[in-house]
Formats: sequence, C-alpha cells, structure tokens
Amino acid sequence: MAQNFDMIVIGAGPGGYVAAIRGAQLGLKVAVVEREHLGGICLNWGCIPTKAMLRSAEVFHLMHRAKDFGLKADGIDYDLPAVVKRSRGVAGQLSGGIGHLLKKNKVTVVMGEATIPAKGKVSVKTEKGTEELTAKNIVLATGARARELPGLEADGDLVWFYKDALQPKRMPKKLLVIGSGAIGIEFASFYNTLGADTTVVEVMDRVLPVEDEEISAFAKKAFVKQGMKIMEKSMVKQLDRGKGTVTAHIESNGKVEKMEFDTVISAVGIVGNVEGLGLEELGVKIDRTHVVTDEYCRTGVEGLFAIGDIAGAPWLAHKASHEGVMVADLIGGQNNVHPVKPESIAGCTYCHPQVASVGFTEAQAKEKGFKIKVGRFPFIGNGKAIALGEPEGMVKTIFDEKTGELLGAHMVGAEVTEMIQGYVIGRKLETTEEDLMETVFPHPTLSEMMHESVLDAYDRVIHM
Repeated sequence: MAQNFDMIVIGAGPGGYVAAIRGAQLGLKVAVVEREHLGGICLNWGCIPTKAMLRSAEVFHLMHRAKDFGLKADGIDYDLPAVVKRSRGVAGQLSGGIGHLLKKNKVTVVMGEATIPAKGKVSVKTEKGTEELTAKNIVLATGARARELPGLEADGDLVWFYKDALQPKRMPKKLLVIGSGAIGIEFASFYNTLGADTTVVEVMDRVLPVEDEEISAFAKKAFVKQGMKIMEKSMVKQLDRGKGTVTAHIESNGKVEKMEFDTVISAVGIVGNVEGLGLEELGVKIDRTHVVTDEYCRTGVEGLFAIGDIAGAPWLAHKASHEGVMVADLIGGQNNVHPVKPESIAGCTYCHPQVASVGFTEAQAKEKGFKIKVGRFPFIGNGKAIALGEPEGMVKTIFDEKTGELLGAHMVGAEVTEMIQGYVIGRKLETTEEDLMETVFPHPTLSEMMHESVLDAYDRVIHM
C-alpha cells in the first residue's frame, strides 16, 4: 500500500533537503528520496570537501611565507593522504548533520532510486524492494553530474573528474586542467599550490569566463605569477593515454600542439540528472539536459516543481536552497512568495586569489543599455590587506548613472567570498550609491574597500 504525503522531494542535496525541512516547518507531511548520500554532491563531493582541501593549500602557502610575518618554519611539507582524510571527515560530519536535521523535523527519508510513473506518484527502488509514495506535490532536486566529452572521459587513473581529484591516488607532477570555470580553477589552484606543474586550457577567450573581464584579467595575472600556464581560446581535441602519461592534442591559434602530462582533470561543465525519472512521459519540457521551469520553478505539469542544478543556471548550492524554500512556501500556502532572481545571486570561486561577484558585469550593463559609473579600489590601498600580507586584489562596482542603482559588484583578492554578501544585501534592499557612501564601514577592515570603490565611482575616493 502506498504511503501518502503532502510533498515528496526527489534528491537530498542543498536544494532538496532544505525544501523538505521548510515544508515540514510549515506543517506538511514530507518525504525525501535520495539514491546516494544526504547532502548531495555539494556537501559530499563538491562545495564543502573542496573548500577543506583549499584551506590546507592556503595554510601550506602561508607556511612558505612565514619569513614575511617574522616567523620561522623549517622542513615545510604536506601529507596528501592526511589532507584528503581531513576533507572527507569534514564532508562526513556535515552529511551526518543533514540526517539529524531531517529526523528532527520529522521528514521521512527513503534511500533508493526514484521514478515518477504518473502524476502525483513516486516509485522508489530500495535495497528491500520497491516502495510506492504518493503526494499532490513533487519537487525534483536531482542535481547534476560532470559533463563527459568524447575522448576526454575519466578513467580514475590518468584522467580525473572531480571525485577522483578529491581523493587522489597520487600527487600529480604535471597536471592538465580542462576548463577554467569555478571547479577547474579551484582544482588547478589546489594542486598548483602543492607543487604540481599546472596547465589550464580554456576554450573561451579568458579564464573564469563568466566573471567581469577586468577581474578575469587580474586573476589570470595572479595565476601566471604562481606558475600556472594558462591557454585561452584553446581546445583539447584528443587524449592519447599511455603507461603513466597522457599526450594531449591542444588546438590553439589554428595549430595543434602535443603536450605530455601524468594527470588530466576534466572540468568542462555539468549535465542535469534528468534520465530515468519518467519526465518525458509526464510532459515535462527538457532543454539541453535541464528541466524548463517558470520563475517559481513550476514545470508546467501540475504539482511538479524542479529546483537547483536540474533547473538550470546558475549552478550554485545557495540558489538551489533558496528555490527549495520558495517552492515549499508555495506548496505550504504562504503569502507574498518571491521568485529567486539569478542576477541577485552571488558567485564565489575559492581559488587563490578568491573571486566573487553579483549582478551585471560592466559589459553586460552596457549591453542592456545602461549609462554607467564604475568605481575601483585596489587592495594595496587598504591597511588591513597590507597587515594581512594580502596586498593583491581589487573591488569593482558598477552603478546606473541615472538612478544610482548598484548594477554589479566584482572582486578578486583575499576573503572576497565573505565580503560580497554586503553588496548582495545592498542589491536586495535596493540601496543607491548615496546609501552606500553614507554607510560607516569599520576600520581597519577589508570591507572598507567596498566603500572606497563606491566613492571612486563618483569621484570621491579618499585613499587612492
């Protein structure tokens, strides 16, 4: 006999488990179905464990700079298995925490693989057999996986995807990273810091191609200074796998160059997990492996929603979580439910230096017809940045000249992934340049650069 619920969530990643908890808070009877592990890719194989590894690399980098801070550190080295063990431990701790939160909120957890045989019905293949669930509302939160290009498939030995890079069998000596989006550049940053001879190949005309062009250029300069080789407007056409080596055929400027590596990390994007659910039969529209939805994450099939990576860009955990809350509020009958606006979602990349942004780039603002004012402020002009030994970076702000609206903010440098939220809140509250200029920022802090960048846009900058 089928178990009946008010809401069934398929997938327990940062979108799914949050949607389930919010639904339970609203008094709904909720079930969440997960085929692998609570917390999804983000918590187990993405956001969290990569940040743990990058933190180890950051400390290692600082240890080498001990002399700069009047300190002594001899015999500096790393223990890669120990770095990985710490990373996996952090992920495991948080995954267990998700289970506790779901239990605390009385959410029924069903581990298994789900299909939707008909509207309002979910069939789950578990270790013990098949369980039938029913609900008026079903939320798809199945996430995404790494894109595989023909000839560039991972084998776990010479060619890695993110899971292989998170639990490496060895330390790469000569590493090729294909793709310079957030995933690719974070792994490049980690392994390069630990000493790998790292080459990054990007098909677009610049690294971190979704970022503001000026920020991308600044980041590239820093990466090259750290020893990375950056190949833009280039494409890996073929990988010849040998014994312990990979020969990459890299096309650049119309010529194909052969280069040898011992390890390749493929980070060429993601594809949505839309297969095997029965979506086409239900009449769900799918565009390039992602479910088509409206701004409220409705699929067009009554009672069926899609959130997070499966619903398309931006592919960010915090976007998925907020969509989960929004959908749960809709199902729970809440008033004044607002859609999640992609242009108000911050993007953060935890390479060294960090990169963070929200809103329109300078080019996008111009394309949309805005007459703009642009402000910039360098880390070298900030006392806290100099005291931290982090004088390389910049903050850039873009305003609508007519209204004073903050159209976009872009940063590169130490701790910018923490600072960006100030501008995110500013955009949400519809603050103007006047509001930001009249705000008192504490001293000495890195956040003072956010103030100075706004002042610079209006020719009022003090410390530059």
